[in-house]
Amino acid sequence: QVQLVESGGGLVQAGGSLSLSCVASARAFSSYTMAWVRQAPGKDHEFVAAKWWSDGTPYYADSVKGRFTISRDNAKNTVYLQMNSLKPEDTAVYYCAADRGLTTTGPYKYWGQGTQVTVSS
Repeated sequence: QVQLVESGGGLVQAGGSLSLSCVASARAFSSYTMAWVRQAPGKDHEFVAAKWWSDGTPYYADSVKGRFTISRDNAKNTVYLQMNSLKPEDTAVYYCAADRGLTTTGPYKYWGQGTQVTVSS
């Protein structure tokens, strides 16, 4: 069983930055693909970014390319999401997700509880 705990959400003005963190309880964390998925009010889950375990290749949704950066520190069992140039449409609950497969949009087997990101205009 893998437990994921996110932190770092909050309220920021448009154009600002936030950094999210997700700590995993997984053994062999380095063998999991880690991802960030968000859900805005009244909308479905939306893939944001993922980083494969095999070669560390990052993948991004078109809507966040050039603004968001996913990174991971396998020694700390932690994955990060640096979000710059935030827009009001980035407002959502951001979830950390993990899976042993090489996937981008999912499905993911393990999910965190989510952290709220609100971007004001």
